[in-house]
Amino acid sequence: MSTAAAHRPLIAITLGDPAGIGPEVIVKALADEKLRSLGRFVIFGLHDLMDYAADRAEITPYWFRMPHEDVQRVETGVVVADYDEYGLFSPNLKRATAEGGHASMRFLDDAIAATALGRYDALVTGPINKTSWHMAGYRFPGHTELLSDRLHAKRVTMMFVSGRLRVALASVHESIFDLRHSFTIGKVFQPIDLLGQALREWFGIERPRIAVCGLNPHAGENGRFGDEESRIIEPAMVMARELGLEVEGPFPADTLFYQVVHSRRYDGVVAMYHDQGLIPVKLHGFDRAVNVTLGLPIIRTSVDHGTAYDIVGLNKARPGSMVEALRLAIQLSNKKRQLLSNTPPPLESYVHQQLPIKDTSNQG
Repeated sequence: MSTAAAHRPLIAITLGDPAGIGPEVIVKALADEKLRSLGRFVIFGLHDLMDYAADRAEITPYWFRMPHEDVQRVETGVVVADYDEYGLFSPNLKRATAEGGHASMRFLDDAIAATALGRYDALVTGPINKTSWHMAGYRFPGHTELLSDRLHAKRVTMMFVSGRLRVALASVHESIFDLRHSFTIGKVFQPIDLLGQALREWFGIERPRIAVCGLNPHAGENGRFGDEESRIIEPAMVMARELGLEVEGPFPADTLFYQVVHSRRYDGVVAMYHDQGLIPVKLHGFDRAVNVTLGLPIIRTSVDHGTAYDIVGLNKARPGSMVEALRLAIQLSNKKRQLLSNTPPPLESYVHQQLPIKDTSNQG
């Protein structure tokens, strides 16, 4: 392998639910030769669905097919690690199935294990369907919880990137009514801490400025609409400041995101719950937003959309989020290599000699 090729990150990509738009957005994203020139790629999935998506989009296949058990190293280009034992999923299926849940979980488990062993520089995940997982017997609410379990990561936080807007969430797949029973100082401190670390190490911001959303309307308005701001959020911010982080807030969320986008005063935002952070992210850049998991021993990015069963096979899926997920994975991989070149090895905690994979097929 040439020196130039050796320095291009090797990225693992999971197809996602076979009945969704994962194959189409991957095919379209990597059809860009400039993007392909930035890295090397292995797609954990089904070759037949990739081929069908390429045919519908009138894209000449640019990848090599290999049985998934034979894929070792990839010197250049794109390889589809084909799981042909799952048979051909009909492009017209367009719905959640147990078979789709099993297949998407298999792609993920194999890609996660290989990335944790250091065989890949980053993991990019295609869209899965939570109903398919449920039908297959898996009880994980989403990728984030699965990755935390598989990689034994005790502190993980979901962050979304859309241009300059970087938003970390204090809570994710949790109902608003349940949040009141689990809302703690630690739950707010963790995303502030992990976001600050990511902004420094991954985005090269020496002294990141972080804004924190309030939980209640008008950030509680001095206790008139709730005391969570003074009782929970502010103490978490004090803890973060004691670690040297520049943190301001809590601010009313309805005005904060406008200021973040237009004033450039802050480098990142911590939102208290899923929709509080995701509505502005998707409004600001629906086709460009990327999901990043903080706190893992590997780099993981993902598209910020679902399986979109309603447009499967119609050549209507837009690949922007997958393009940005791949670009960010490459960028973070290069940054990590740069950091490691200045850090005395080894980092055993980042490369497991053996990653145990739990059998969750019969989870209750």
